[in-house]
Amino acid sequence: MRRIAVIGGSCSGKTTLARSLAARLGVPHVEVDALHHDPGWREASAELLREQVLAAIAAAPHGWVVDGNYFGKLGGLVLERADTVVWLDVPYGTAIRRVLWRTWSRLVSRAELWNGNRERLRDAFGRDSIVWWVLTTHRRFAPKWTERLAAYPQLEVVRLPSASDVGAWLQSIQPTAAMSGRSGASERQKTPPSVER
Repeated sequence: MRRIAVIGGSCSGKTTLARSLAARLGVPHVEVDALHHDPGWREASAELLREQVLAAIAAAPHGWVVDGNYFGKLGGLVLERADTVVWLDVPYGTAIRRVLWRTWSRLVSRAELWNGNRERLRDAFGRDSIVWWVLTTHRRFAPKWTERLAAYPQLEVVRLPSASDVGAWLQSIQPTAAMSGRSGASERQKTPPSVER
């Protein structure tokens, strides 16, 4: 288990787990959100996102942990190269609680997310918000991804439905010595991309 895709609905805890897992395994963490959201919340094109994710994976020949779904733009790019998928399959109520808390705390703290972007009150609860996204898409995630993963029978799929399951599973992973080098997207997430569009 050295090439891991962490998937799950929004606010399922993908990035938190991916960071911890990458640290335990001593491999780079690639946060696809950081590659997808350019300054001013501009979204990377499918072509550019694929290039950036491929470059991050290629820069980590000894293993990596990629978190994020983006199947519409990436297709099977990550799944074809992974050996394991960790699926955070949290209940609907958990996702709702998390998105409300996360949105509120980011609004209050004015925390920078990716490339200078911050949550804005005017966007926090409308039909284009992450809150609305979680409310309307969470229950569709499992059927979609069950079907998608069936096309990759070589993958080991670890499905974790609760925070306690996540914690127990993570503790079962034996730590390895950290690799030299930087962790790709996690290190770059506050730096605007240098690629011209």
